[in-house]
Amino acid sequence: MEKIIKIDGKDIKFKSTAAYLFKYKAQFGRDAIQDMLEVSEAIDPKTMEVKEGKTLSLLVFYDMVWTLAKTADPTIPPPEEWLDGFEEFPLVDHMGDWMEMIRSTFKGTVQSKKKA
Repeated sequence: MEKIIKIDGKDIKFKSTAAYLFKYKAQFGRDAIQDMLEVSEAIDPKTMEVKEGKTLSLLVFYDMVWTLAKTADPTIPPPEEWLDGFEEFPLVDHMGDWMEMIRSTFKGTVQSKKKA
């Protein structure tokens, strides 16, 4: 899945593929699936806001977003340098788009043939 999202007046390409998982682990030393589960538990899917009583590490979410950008464009600089290139980075404004992209990395495309 690919999306172009306007950030700070610039069109930025983001991409999710199976390689996303490997790039995330290589860059941050953490499991992307585990981090995504923690993010999913903290975010209300209808409002895209943090659920009451839950906490969300924005650093983890920035890491996920950077990896989506890096998957789309291997030439982007390391996370801190890349983020410094923006005056504003409205993480929350596009959280739904990024969550959808990250989740698509984990979804299968084949329908189960099992009958319930």
